[in-house]
Amino acid sequence: MTENRIGLDEFAALPETAAADMLLTCCSSPAWAQAVAARRPYATIDEVLRAADTELGEISEAEIDRALAGHPRIGERPDSANSAREQAGMATADTAVRTAITAGNREYEAKFGHVYLVCATGRTPEELLEVLTARLGNEPATERRIVREELAKINRIRLRRLLTTGVTV
Repeated sequence: MTENRIGLDEFAALPETAAADMLLTCCSSPAWAQAVAARRPYATIDEVLRAADTELGEISEAEIDRALAGHPRIGERPDSANSAREQAGMATADTAVRTAITAGNREYEAKFGHVYLVCATGRTPEELLEVLTARLGNEPATERRIVREELAKINRIRLRRLLTTGVTV
């Protein structure tokens, strides 16, 4: 699980395909990554975050599904440094909470057709289970809106980390 970091000037100087590839480490939607890369150069991290949010609001539901496919289930072994860091709180989960989250993940996926996505950074296993349980009561349209909001939070955290050299975010 390697991690790339790059400054805004270096990011601006990359060929567009390389910049989009780097952005795919933040969000697995190719359309989002290409759109954010195409808007370069950015003067500040805040400009990148605003562009990322705007582009996330513009991508199709199919692209949201591609983004969701890049996220492991809460409680499963993370497949990237980003996911491992974000789900670090799960390391303290007891067996009962892990079992409940696993069952909740299955129920959620059966109901909504995609992985349960939540910005897990800084949250305890119990909080993640509470949010999952609450969201199981949502209507599909409400849940899709929440998924975009959670994805935006995750993207912002990952972008700050990616585009900040020498600083731990």
